This record gives sequence, C-alpha cells and structure tokens, in this order.
Amino acid sequence: MLIGAIIGLAAFVLHVHSSPGVQFVIKAMNDETGKENLPLQEQQWSSTKSMLPAVINTWAFTNATKRAWEVLFENGKSALDAVEQGCSVCENEQCDGTVGFGGSPDENGETTLDAMIMDGPTHRCGAVASMKNIKSAISVARKVMEHTDHTLLVGEGATQFAVQMGFPYENLTTNESSEIWQEWKSRNCQPNFWMNVLPIPERNCGPYTPNEVQKETEVSTEDEPRKSHDTIGMVAIDVDGKMASGTSTNGARHKIPGRVGDAPIIGSGSYVDQEIGGAAATGDGDVLMRFLPSFAAVEHMRSGMTPSTAAAYSLKRIASYYPRFEGAVVAMKKNGEFGAACHGFKNFTYAVSNPDLGKPRVFFVDCVLSE
Repeated sequence: MLIGAIIGLAAFVLHVHSSPGVQFVIKAMNDETGKENLPLQEQQWSSTKSMLPAVINTWAFTNATKRAWEVLFENGKSALDAVEQGCSVCENEQCDGTVGFGGSPDENGETTLDAMIMDGPTHRCGAVASMKNIKSAISVARKVMEHTDHTLLVGEGATQFAVQMGFPYENLTTNESSEIWQEWKSRNCQPNFWMNVLPIPERNCGPYTPNEVQKETEVSTEDEPRKSHDTIGMVAIDVDGKMASGTSTNGARHKIPGRVGDAPIIGSGSYVDQEIGGAAATGDGDVLMRFLPSFAAVEHMRSGMTPSTAAAYSLKRIASYYPRFEGAVVAMKKNGEFGAACHGFKNFTYAVSNPDLGKPRVFFVDCVLSE
C-alpha cells in the first residue's frame, strides 16, 4: 500500500511538472560576470528552515530586494515591514520611471500613484489608487489597512486620508515628467488609450466624443501590445513564517485621468494566503486585472503546482483571450520555494533573497507559453 501511494504521488508530481501547453526556463545571472548561467531546475529543498526568511519581487529592482532582506534577516522584523520598506525604496528611487513620483504622467500631465499591501495571517489588506500629491503610496496603503475598516481608497479621498495620517502634501511632477508630457502633446497625443471616439484618436488629441458608428472592416486593437508598466510587486516571509505581499506603481504612461490598473487590486496586483503562499503580477494592468492572476497563481499552488508552473498557468488563461498581452507573475510558497513565468516579453527578470542566496540574486525566465 505504501509503495502504491508513493507511485501515485510521483505520477501526480510528474503530471504537474510536465503538463502540456506550458514551458518555462529559469536562469540566474552570474554575480561575477553578469552573464546568464545554465538553466536552473525547479528549486527543491529538504528543509524549510534554511529557506526562511525570504523575499521575491518583480524585475531586477535589487535595491528594493536588499532593503526588504535587511528588514527580514538583519533586523528580524515582520514581513509587512519588509514589503513596505522594500517597495518604499522603489518609490524613492523612481524605479524605471514606473514607480513613485515624477513618472508616467497622465493626459493632464499629472502623476498619480497606486499601491496595496496584504497581511497573510489576518488576510487584511489596504490599498490606494489614483492618489495625487502624496509620495509614500505603499505606506499610505498600510495605514488604510491598520486604521480603517476599508480596503481601498481612491483619488482625492486617498490624498485627504494620507494628510490626516501625517504624510506631507507634495507635488509629484518633476521636470522630466513635464517634458515627457509636453513631448507627448507635440506628437498629437500619441499613443493614447481611446477608441471609438471622434476626433480619430490615432491622429488627434482630445477632447473626444463617442463615435457609435463602427465600420465592419475595422480591426480591433484591444490586444495590441503597449509599453509594459513595471510595477514592483513583492512577497515576503519573515522568521516566524508570516507572509505579506504588496505593490507600488505610478501606472500607465499617458493614461486617461482616473484610470486605475491592476496594482492596487487585491488578487491582481498581489495576493497572499498564509496557508499556501503568495504571488505578485506586473505588466498590462488593464488586461491583468480582468483575470486576478496573483490569486489564480496561489490557488494553483494550493492544488499542488510548483510556483513556476502556477505562475505559468495563471498567465496561460489570459493569453487565450489576449495573445499579445505583456505580463509576468512571481510566486513563492510558504516554505520559501519560488518561481516565475511571463508572456509577451522576450524574458522577465525578478530578484530573490533567502539564507541560501544571501544578497539579492537576479533570475530571469524565458517567456514561452506554448499553445
């Protein structure tokens, strides 16, 4: 009977690892040369103790990873503290121009911020969206979680709340973001996010009015790729095994004012289940938020999938509807096992720290989701 059980378990694991339709190759960057190493196999560990605490985040935002790791390993603080302080680094450094102040101006030239944070043990969340004039978005999100019964505050209300919580009211526009906006205006507001309006948005700035008449030969551009939105998404596990996740971003460049993407949406931007693990997503938020990929990845891990396979399956479903979308998911089980998958990019980088790796290590995964 025992032998039969072992054979059955092995068959299940083989099925999960070799399920048709999903391919991914995880690689790590060589710390000395900066070149890629040989492909890595799925991470396997005999002891959870050596893998905790741990932190994983989207993209090669290693200063954020480093700060989160210091909070976890050197200071022995909570996963919530690690996520907040790690994401705050990106907000202050304006990572890739897509996180924090002075980036991604909307159609009016303003920068607005989205962020969320989630606590694994309590399943409580806090989030802000389309928030103006406050720099510390992830910290405001945590205040929403800790000082209100709400989950998400938006717009001017989020700004007012932040001021009440003691955050300074500041101008988020910089010379660089102003130049980006002015250049966009000089290009007749190209590209933009409008459709089925007049004047023709592919050649003109607004204001626009609805155009209900559609030509039968007109081809939808809904799934055409746009510049990716490099949200920082992070999952952390502290020395006590408690988990947290969070995100921060300034959203899509030249977005319509008021637009909110996936980053502050629980289950889309990130998600954590203390009994299973956590995940975070990045990419085309307008598409991602329709499928809650972070929630989906955690549920796939619940069913027995590895983090990489779970991430891949969460994206494969999206690709069946939007084959040209761009997105990625990082995932981590509660024992520290980690992985990632992507679609639409050539490859995707992410950063990890744990006791085995020590300082932040950058991995990348080839973006191959087969039919």
